Amino acid sequence: MTEETRNEDKQRRSGWLSALLFFGAVALVVAGILAIYPRDEPVAAPEETPATSTTAVEDVEVGLPDENSEPVAAAAEVILPSVVHIQTASGVGSGVVYDDGLIITAAHVVEGSDTVRVRFTDGEQVNGTVLGAAPEVDIAVIQVEKDDVVPATFATEKPKVGQMAVAVGSPWGLASTVTAGIISAVDQTNCSRNTCASMLQTDAAINPGNSGGALVNREGHVVGINVSIFTETGANDGVGFAVPADIATRYADAIVSGEPIETAFLGVSGENVDVEGRAGARIVEVTADSAADTAGIEPGDVIIGFDGVPVFGIGDLQAQVRAHQPGETVEVIVQRGDEEITLTATLGVASEEVG
Repeated sequence: MTEETRNEDKQRRSGWLSALLFFGAVALVVAGILAIYPRDEPVAAPEETPATSTTAVEDVEVGLPDENSEPVAAAAEVILPSVVHIQTASGVGSGVVYDDGLIITAAHVVEGSDTVRVRFTDGEQVNGTVLGAAPEVDIAVIQVEKDDVVPATFATEKPKVGQMAVAVGSPWGLASTVTAGIISAVDQTNCSRNTCASMLQTDAAINPGNSGGALVNREGHVVGINVSIFTETGANDGVGFAVPADIATRYADAIVSGEPIETAFLGVSGENVDVEGRAGARIVEVTADSAADTAGIEPGDVIIGFDGVPVFGIGDLQAQVRAHQPGETVEVIVQRGDEEITLTATLGVASEEVG
C-alpha cells in the first residue's frame, strides 16, 4: 500500500468517526428531551380560562332607568296634581289638597280674607271659602266646590335629617314650581308672630308665594307645609321652614270640625339660661295643679330636654309643648343644682277658639 493510499484511508476513517460522534451527540440530546417529556405521558393542557363577563352582559336585558334614578321627578309627578295656586286680594300663595274639597294652606296667606281664588294644575279656577285658621302654627283650611280634586298623601313617619326634600308651590306667583334639597333639621324652633313652633327646616329653595305649598319626601308624600324662610335679602337663603305634617293635619282637622283647638299645656314660665356651659330654660314660675306642678317641676329648675328633644331656651320649650297633644305623657329632663333629674308629666289643655 502506497503512502498516498494510506493517507486516503486515514481520512475516510476520520470522517466516519466524526459522523458517529455527531450523531451520537444528537441521540443523547433527543434522549434527554424524551426523558423530560415522555411520549406516553403527554403534557397536561393548561387550565381552561374562566368565562369572561361578555356572555353575561349580553344576556342582561337593557331597559329604561326606573323611577329611582330620577327621584325628584318621581316625587313631583305624584304631588303636582294636589298643589294649588291661591290668589287673594293682597297677594298669592300655595295650598295642598287635604281632602275632598278641602285645601291646607298657611294662615298668613289667607289673613284678612274670607274668600280666595284657587287655580289647579289643569288650569281650572274656582272660588274658595276660608273655613278657619290657626295662626299659632300658621295653618288654615280653604273649602272649594270641586269634585275631582286629588288629595295628597300625608306622611305618617317623622322625616330624618339629611333625607331628600322636594318643595312644590308658586314662588313669586310661578305656579307648579319644583325645587329640591334635603331636610336640614327636625324639631327646629321657629319663633314668629308672638309664638314659637317646632318645624322642619329645609334648604330646598322656598320664596314668597311658596307659603302653604307642600314639602314632600321621595315618595311624593307630604312631610310638611311650607310657611316661612329666614332671609336677610327677602329671597331664598337656603333656610326654609315647614309645619310638620302631623301638626298641620291635626290643626286642620280641628278647623274643619269647628271644635275648639286643644293646645297642650305644661304650666310654667321661664327664661333662657346657661348652666355650667349647658343651655336650657330656667323655670321662674310653676302654675298650681298644672302638669308641671304634678310632675314635680320647681322654680329654679332648668329644663334641658323635653320628650327626647334638647331644650336650649324657653322658646324651644314652648315649641315642643305646642308640638304635642293634651293628655300625652312626656319625659322632662331638668338640671336641679348639680343633679340631673328625669320627671314624667302628663300634659294638660289650654283651649283656644278656632279663628
